[in-house]
Amino acid sequence: MKFMRTLTLAASALALTASLAQADSTVRFWYHFDNADNPMDQLVAEFEKANPGIKVEAENIPWNSYYDNLYTAIVGGSAPDAAMVKMFAQPRLVEMGALEPIGERIDAWEGKAGLEDNLLNLTRAADGKTYYLPVQYVVLYLYYRQDMLKELGLEVPKTCDEFRDVAKALTRDTNGDGKTDVYGFGFRGGKGGHDHWASLTLSREGVSLENGLTSQAGVAGTQYVVDLFRKDGVFPPSAPNDGFQEILGAFKAGKTAMTIHHIGSANGIAEVLGDKVSAAPVPECGGGRWTSFGDESTAVLSSAEDKDAAWKWISFLSSPGNNARFNEATGQLPVVKSDAESWSLHPKRFVKATVESLPFAHLLPNVSQTADFVNTVWPVNMQRALTGEITAAEMNQAIADLYAR
Repeated sequence: MKFMRTLTLAASALALTASLAQADSTVRFWYHFDNADNPMDQLVAEFEKANPGIKVEAENIPWNSYYDNLYTAIVGGSAPDAAMVKMFAQPRLVEMGALEPIGERIDAWEGKAGLEDNLLNLTRAADGKTYYLPVQYVVLYLYYRQDMLKELGLEVPKTCDEFRDVAKALTRDTNGDGKTDVYGFGFRGGKGGHDHWASLTLSREGVSLENGLTSQAGVAGTQYVVDLFRKDGVFPPSAPNDGFQEILGAFKAGKTAMTIHHIGSANGIAEVLGDKVSAAPVPECGGGRWTSFGDESTAVLSSAEDKDAAWKWISFLSSPGNNARFNEATGQLPVVKSDAESWSLHPKRFVKATVESLPFAHLLPNVSQTADFVNTVWPVNMQRALTGEITAAEMNQAIADLYAR
């Protein structure tokens, strides 16, 4: 009897030892911050204090090689336990079996209700599962010169018809030399300008990059953009080749009265223009609205040794207060409603325009053709359409053919 009691006590001691060993976990976390003012060490210290059984090893991986390193680490069996991830990488990571579904964890998480609306819908995978927890974001919106609108007695355009009328009124010769020196809208016709075109075209009912682009509504959307340039003359002559630096520089210099970008440009624009500039959601065109969503999330890797610990860490980063400090180093917006309400790194009017745009924010299709669309097919065909080399229908057909492959 005494022998059995000894065995029982020994077994209990072994079980307790195993339990204690299991409680000590290390979460290897990969992220990418360019800002030298990095709050990660402080966040890790606070997390570890609140979770004494978990140690976090956070490694800042250079952005230029981030995904090459991540894919290589996954294949080589040395993947981190959790990582920052973007939507464009999700299809490949899912195909590799590298992501742990976290939908049930999010549903049971007290922080879910505090996230900004639509973020979880935007970051859900094509298979219907949830692998990403949003951690920061941007949404494109309309920048406009409110001083110019006030001068001319104009209202902020809410529809495409109003947008055309306002852009035409804002396009003028302000110094009396007989030449236009202010254009209504700074259109980005070069690489990266697909977001401008999409806001005025993909908003139309039944139109997307994969469906309906060659329909009457789809062609009308592209024709609308072409007409703004060729017929109405509300874009600068350089628009077919203008990139980000050109549209931003023209807007700051007062050569354009409206343009489209996200909050990442807000502080620089406000520094130059002050209260002369404000922002609003992009106009409704053809029955709907479409604007581009810029994402960043975190995920638990399927190879993580302690998935519970990895989840605790990433949910910590998307919790009130912590999420705000995380995003102080990124220039993007917190995903937590309460953090956005108290956000002070950007003027309130730009934060408001971002949040109000979230309900109709979209991502480009997560398919291989999208890279060609962004890099070559859209800019080449948009430039040709703006210069009259091809029709709007021919441009849309070229994009439709790409996505039909």
